[in-house]
Amino acid sequence: MAATIKDIAKLAGVSPATVSRVLANKTAFFSADTAAKVQAAATTLGYQKNTAAAELVTQQSHVIAAIVNSTKTNFANHIIEGIQDAAYRQGLNVIILYAGDADPEQQRRALTTVIERPVRGILLLSVDLSAENLTYLQAAQIPYCFLSISFEEDQLPFITSDDWQVGYQGTQALLAQGHRQVGLAAVDSVHAHTGKLRLAGYTQALMEAGITPDPAWIQPGDYSYVAGQAAMRAYGQAPQVTAVLAGSDMAAIGVLNQARDFGLTVPQDLSIMAIDGTELCELVQPQLSSVSQSFYDMGVAGVEQLTTAQQQPPKITPITVVTRESVRFIES
Repeated sequence: MAATIKDIAKLAGVSPATVSRVLANKTAFFSADTAAKVQAAATTLGYQKNTAAAELVTQQSHVIAAIVNSTKTNFANHIIEGIQDAAYRQGLNVIILYAGDADPEQQRRALTTVIERPVRGILLLSVDLSAENLTYLQAAQIPYCFLSISFEEDQLPFITSDDWQVGYQGTQALLAQGHRQVGLAAVDSVHAHTGKLRLAGYTQALMEAGITPDPAWIQPGDYSYVAGQAAMRAYGQAPQVTAVLAGSDMAAIGVLNQARDFGLTVPQDLSIMAIDGTELCELVQPQLSSVSQSFYDMGVAGVEQLTTAQQQPPKITPITVVTRESVRFIES
């Protein structure tokens, strides 16, 4: 049977109330000698503190939940690293749950698992909640924040890149290298606000250069490797586009490998710019130029959002265009 506070009190020769104060580290209420007796007795009895029970008493949880979309890209690990580092510095623990891929039932299951437990707050990584599940989350009155996803409604707390700028700057970088026929591949510009913003930025950059994009240049998708392959198959073995802005690193690799299957060489026959800029860009040949996002910083900022006293407005993290080996200059 597990040792109790009463057991420790009996062995140490003090009251149960004193044991509770020592274990809660309320140093103003006991001497160093008393603390040593209690700690020795607790060690002898193999006492394990019931953290959940203590948190119920203090109404202050030391756990943050991260709910992750089962996305087909790889950047979530970088956000989680930021969450874990920031949480550790604040003495918090992190639990991670997966919410499927835009599946309302799996979203509800993950939310219920978290809401039924004492948590400090909830971070949702690229999770586009259904309307019903968003209402369910808000009714729980637990602090929450979305990461790496944006919404038209600014009243929702989120931290992400400026996705309009992602599309705009990525396209501008290709235009600056002389490309006039620029494709946009594997971006969900049909359903997701994030994708719509990237499409708008892409379109604006082309229009400023006096270019009207051919509808065939835009091949929507779910940011996955397979979506990148499908986009490249749609462009064909003799693509009209000379460069492609791909919706993620995984999608860019899908474009790259399908282009190779067609016998095309990157960047001589086709230039590719990835969106995300994770380590994948440096693990392939040629290394992929990218619009790199600050995923680690999103995780850190998310923890800060949950632990601050007041709700913060949506926060935008920086992006950077990184030149590697997958884009060539075309003479005008």
